[in-house]
Amino acid sequence: MGLIKQEIFVCVDCETTGLDTAEDHIIEVAAAEFTFDKIIDTFETLVDPGKAIPQESIAIHHITDDMVKNKPTIGQVLPDLLNFIDKHIIVGHGIPFDIEMLINAAKRSSIECSLQDNKVIDTLRLARLYGESPMNSLEYLRQHFNIEEEGAHRAMSDVIVNIEVFKRLIKDFSTTNQLFKRLERPIRLKTMPLGKHKGRPFKEIPLEYLKWAANKQFDQDLLFSIRTEIKLRKKGNHFSQATNPFHSL
Repeated sequence: MGLIKQEIFVCVDCETTGLDTAEDHIIEVAAAEFTFDKIIDTFETLVDPGKAIPQESIAIHHITDDMVKNKPTIGQVLPDLLNFIDKHIIVGHGIPFDIEMLINAAKRSSIECSLQDNKVIDTLRLARLYGESPMNSLEYLRQHFNIEEEGAHRAMSDVIVNIEVFKRLIKDFSTTNQLFKRLERPIRLKTMPLGKHKGRPFKEIPLEYLKWAANKQFDQDLLFSIRTEIKLRKKGNHFSQATNPFHSL
């Protein structure tokens, strides 16, 4: 793993019929091969999912059934896409979802796929590590970094924005080795990113809710943050308690 500014990456984004990686299907995929200095090549296509696109999904990406009618199937698209991605480091926002969608699509189409072996960089986790944006969605990060808007929430526009966000989030790293080393460890979040306590600092969330959430199948960063807060409560190690001489009275 060499210098970040000399590395070739591939940024990937999928638009889908929904968020269930086992049951939903890809309706658009975009990818861009890039270095820190330029975009080398791009790949983009709409995909016929072979099923109706739910209205709630259309409301997000504005891709309709008519738009994907007579477009290639994912089985026709995947060989070229996988060849395009090759063995490069994959970058994306919440990229495990996109990779799982592609792996499952490959299985359904009996296409050989080794994406699980590629190194990946999730810019959602990088944003958590950076910790200075009020929210970590791609759109919030675009605004936070004053990156020019690329138009509608479509796969290629998201890829272009994602690349620019990525460049800003890795400014403290000089090599990919440093970056991967840091991402091996969980990142402690400042606020709850989901659920009924979304946006609240962990120290303000009721202990019973934290205990319930600690056993859910959340990602490593969220589970680490929840369990760290529970440990702090057990120790009574809150700042307010530590600075209050009467807290134990």
